[in-house]
Amino acid sequence: MKRCRMKRYLCLPLLIGSLASLGCAAQPAGSAPAVPAESTKEALSCLLASNCVNSLDDMSSLPALRFNGSADDAKAILMATLAAFPEARVVKNEALQVEAVFTTTIGFRDQVLFHIDATNKRIDFRSGSNIGLYDFGKNRSRMKEFSARFEKESGR
Repeated sequence: MKRCRMKRYLCLPLLIGSLASLGCAAQPAGSAPAVPAESTKEALSCLLASNCVNSLDDMSSLPALRFNGSADDAKAILMATLAAFPEARVVKNEALQVEAVFTTTIGFRDQVLFHIDATNKRIDFRSGSNIGLYDFGKNRSRMKEFSARFEKESGR
């Protein structure tokens, strides 16, 4: 690995890129993990707690998004909330699942999966970095803000 002669904070992207090229990243950039149809919990689980947050793990999770009404109503609120984030791009839109990619100001891409559980009136999610071992709390802070906007949008 080449030595970085720039200021320390400018070396971080080079370090992360170097780690990714060595196979240390959780997932390669631009790839999405396969979402097994048989298990939502498995599909929304985090491989690394240091670069991912979800609504299903017992210890470090955030609460699921709650809604009243039908799954269609919940999806409409979810899509409206996603539209409020200019850095979000919906890449998959199915009946009960939505996948979005959030791009940070310095170009990192974070994948967010949403699963609508109509029976329990909740939307479970996983937000994780596509590259790197740490996200410096970005996924957690984003999903807290997303949850607050979702609640406001739903009138709860």
